Amino acid sequence: MSGVNWTGISAIYRFELARFRRTLLTGLLVPVITTTLYFIVFGSAIGSRMSEVDGTPYAAFIVPGLIMLSMFTESIFNASFGIYMPKFTGTIYELQSAPVSAAEAVAAYVGAAATKSLSVGLVIFATAHLFVDVPVAHPLMMFGFMLLIAISFCLFGFILGIWAQSFEQLQIIPMLIIMPMTFLGGAFYSIHMLPEPWRSITLFNPIVYLISGFRWTFFGKGDVAIQFSMAFIAAMLLVCIGVISWMFKTGYRLKK
Repeated sequence: MSGVNWTGISAIYRFELARFRRTLLTGLLVPVITTTLYFIVFGSAIGSRMSEVDGTPYAAFIVPGLIMLSMFTESIFNASFGIYMPKFTGTIYELQSAPVSAAEAVAAYVGAAATKSLSVGLVIFATAHLFVDVPVAHPLMMFGFMLLIAISFCLFGFILGIWAQSFEQLQIIPMLIIMPMTFLGGAFYSIHMLPEPWRSITLFNPIVYLISGFRWTFFGKGDVAIQFSMAFIAAMLLVCIGVISWMFKTGYRLKK
């Protein structure tokens, strides 16, 4: 495609992946250990008391939630840190003066972060098979859903990285908002198990639609209709793209 600086995109993409390779062992080992601990605590302790959820073995039921929990945090952290560091070191101005458009820079940073996030998600998926047989009703949809989730949350993380003015601010939204919303969004239980009015209140949690849609790709059923899940992902993508476009056009926190 003419007009696209593929060399610039590739350079940024490879630079960001090089940072990931330097911490490859810990970056992949931590999700394996975390997944193992979740299976020990939730799969064994709780699973021994609640064998099935909606006809699905509990140990298998929590796998989509485990993958989403890690992918949410990994996507946000990798993308936000990737763009925040150039701001912190001052090299963001070199990027802005380089022959790379805003769209190309975003594609490179988000592409690298999404690659890392997908790698972690697939490692967790593989680790889960060591503990339980996890059926996948729609394999292509599963991978497509993972890809869309990774891109969406990496775009969101990119926005966070531009907005943040300190390392502490980078942690606020992932730790104090996204993670609690994930735990309350049906990652380890079905929202149909909740009594009213909590079941209806939970539907206002956007994470519910993401986890439910991803779980549908495994078992062919979820807490909400798959159409609502896909619509929410599409809306999130459009909103994030719009916000990033506005940030670059106005120079929001990209210029002194």
